[in-house]
Formats: sequence, structure tokens, C-alpha cells
Amino acid sequence: METIRTVAWMKEKARAARQEQRIIGLVPTMGALHAGHMALVERAKRDCSPVYASIFLNPKQFAANEDLSRYPRPLEADVEKLAAAKVDGLFLPDAAEIYAPGFSTYVSVEGLSERLEGKSRPGHFRGVSTVVLKLFEIVQPHYAYFGRKDAQQVRIVQQMARDLNLDTEIVVCPIVREPDGLAMSSRNAYLSGEDRQAATALYRTLRAAEREIAAGVRDSLQLQAAMNTVLHAEPRARVDYAEIVDAETFEPVVRVSRRAYVLLAVHIGKTRLIDNMLIEPVGDELRVDL
Repeated sequence: METIRTVAWMKEKARAARQEQRIIGLVPTMGALHAGHMALVERAKRDCSPVYASIFLNPKQFAANEDLSRYPRPLEADVEKLAAAKVDGLFLPDAAEIYAPGFSTYVSVEGLSERLEGKSRPGHFRGVSTVVLKLFEIVQPHYAYFGRKDAQQVRIVQQMARDLNLDTEIVVCPIVREPDGLAMSSRNAYLSGEDRQAATALYRTLRAAEREIAAGVRDSLQLQAAMNTVLHAEPRARVDYAEIVDAETFEPVVRVSRRAYVLLAVHIGKTRLIDNMLIEPVGDELRVDL
């Protein structure tokens, strides 16, 4: 596996691959890789050759009061995982390579970026959109792979790609979970033993909503009541939001009748976790994807 540290060399590799009419896949990450990331790599390898992974801890998507300095950085272990997965190349730039002195250009996806995660983390999605667009320009992937756990982020990237006529297709892959249902996340490393056990409240909350939907409930307030019962029973949980939204607009829905998300953001101790469940109509029924 080749490690590429400069924008110029990454662009050269991408140009050569496209000239050879090869299909380039990109798995963009911030490192601290887990089974969820590796599932994206495996999907990319089925579709593309070459496959590049990027590791870039993007400072532009962290607010001043957030955990950039605490974010796990197990680079050696990450490199070993990617090499074992036979990724063709690792794009590993430092911050100065991506954001040169005097950098002043940002990408904002209006509307979608202001609610939920955007409201709780002002400026977050501006940082995400900007770095993703830069990665697409540098790596020139035909396909880029994202996990559905970050559902709002994925929707924003899709909107950006469509609005700016980008030559990259966004591939959304399923959430990968621990055996007890906790969604894989680099931030899970922050959880203490007690917090780790308490963190299963997010999955249990989604399962409660799933049971209500299976019983025929379509009213969002009734679904939220069932969700809040589970969340409020966990003393270590502090709810940021627990909402049911349209899967395209991410605006709240009163009644679930079309494609929608159940979205959770919950503080467990000092760690903020997110999770979601996708609801899709199939005929007269609703199918739930955890």
C-alpha cells in the first residue's frame, strides 16, 4: 500500500488511473478506523480499482469547544488495517497540505445544514462539505463511500454533489453495529465501562420505535413518546435530540408515510453519540433498517 502525503502526488496518481480508464473508489475517514470503516473499504474493493482511503482529521469541522485534541489518533494501527485490506493507496495529508496559509473558501449547503447536527454543532457541516469537495477534487473518485450512521452528513454530501455537478457518485453503506447494537464509532473509545453499558440506550430506543411501527403506529409524537421512555430511563443519558424527519429534507414529519429517519443524538457521560434508523415504505407497509 502506497502512502501519499501531498496533494500534487495524489492528483498525479488519480490522473494516471483515469487515463487508464480505471474506476477510482475513495473511502474518506478521519482515522481511528473500526469495522464500519473496513466495511466501506470492502464494498469499495468490490466496485473499484484502485481504491484509496484518506485519513485526515479535519480541523474545520470541529468547534472550539469540541474534542479535536482528544480525538483518537492510532495511526499505526489504522495503516495496518488498510494494508491488510489491500487498499491501493492511503492519502495522508497534514493540515497545511489541505488548508494552505490564507485559506478562505468554504462550501455551505443551505437548509440541510442548519438543523439537528448543524444546530448543535455550528459550522460543522461547512467544514465537512469543504473538505469533502477538496478530497473529491484531489482524488477524482468515480465512487465515494460513506456510512449511513452519519445520515445527515451523507444527505448533505449528496446534495452538494448534485448541486455542483460533481463527477462522483455517493455510495451509502449500512450501519455496522457491535453485538449489543451500539453503532460503531471512533468516539466509542471515549466511553468508560459504565458509559459503554449505558450507551446501548440508543439502540434500545430505536428498537422501541421499531416495535411501535410494527404495531401500526404512524404518528410521530406517539413514536417519540416511546423513544423518550427508553432514553429517560437511562440516568447517564442526556438527550440532544430524538426526532423523526423526512429523509430528503430532514424536516420533522407529523406522520410517517414516506421515507424517513429516526435520528438520535445523546450525551452518554461526556461523550456525544449519534445513531439512526431508516424507515422506508414498501407497498402499504413500512420497512425499518437499523
